[in-house]
Amino acid sequence: MAVEKISWSKMAFQMKGSVISSIYPRVFWCGFFGVVISVLYYLKLPVSQPILGNVIPSIVLGLLLVFRTNTAYDRFWEGRKAWGSIVNTVRNLARQIWVSIDEVSPEDREHKVAALRLLVAFAVTTKLHLREEKINSELEELIPTSKYIKLQTMNHPPLEVAFWIGDYLQQQYDRKCLNSYQLTSLQELLNNLVDNLGSCERILRTPMPLAYAIHLKQLLLLYCCLLPFQMVETLGWWTGLIVALISFTLFGIEAIGLEIENPFGYDANDLPLDAICNTMKRNIDDLISLPPNVRSLPDNIAI
Repeated sequence: MAVEKISWSKMAFQMKGSVISSIYPRVFWCGFFGVVISVLYYLKLPVSQPILGNVIPSIVLGLLLVFRTNTAYDRFWEGRKAWGSIVNTVRNLARQIWVSIDEVSPEDREHKVAALRLLVAFAVTTKLHLREEKINSELEELIPTSKYIKLQTMNHPPLEVAFWIGDYLQQQYDRKCLNSYQLTSLQELLNNLVDNLGSCERILRTPMPLAYAIHLKQLLLLYCCLLPFQMVETLGWWTGLIVALISFTLFGIEAIGLEIENPFGYDANDLPLDAICNTMKRNIDDLISLPPNVRSLPDNIAI
């Protein structure tokens, strides 16, 4: 369901897609620690230390969390732009292959259909590659059995599929079914597909610097542990609850950044790669359904 179709109140209490399940143990222990400090304060022990509020200024921690979240969202958005470019490039390649390559023999149409299905196979293998999954049955209906078996032995299946597409284009040029200008245009689109694959790999293979991640977690833990000492004199028995609410906010922001920095998985906040690949497959199926003499896309094709 699209975000804009969910009412405000339903979204506020929605568990799916939230980070509550991943942070509630830390929130619980912070709240429990606040209760312990309240008990010690009730027993007249000198646990109230308001001066500790100056150890880690809130603005410093806030800036660190904002930087963490913005960096993660930049990775998420770059991944979305790369996949948007893959979708558009696949559509343009499919359209130009369908329109530009001449069919001089009855088998040419079958080869052209196979090439269009290879475009979808490129997207699917890219998805599997980014998720570090093996070649599966999702590809069986898109490529011949021999190619399917070949892909299972390859270390980088998307590049192999890109090679097959480029080889098909070169064969059509050698057969005079394409001129040099058309071949150059199609090869540039194919290069764009590979460039976007590289962009996704860069996101996947460039983790958040370890020192920064460790330091942020240490500051979060220290800040939440010092909060009860700052608040207990003013809040008394409410200290545990307020500390839990504050830690919920801080740990939640940090967890959101952690979840969206790799947007290619199966989490609710990751990119819907399965739906994107299915959309491309439907677009190609629509194009293939055109009769042989049609040379332009109909107005009602789903793009």
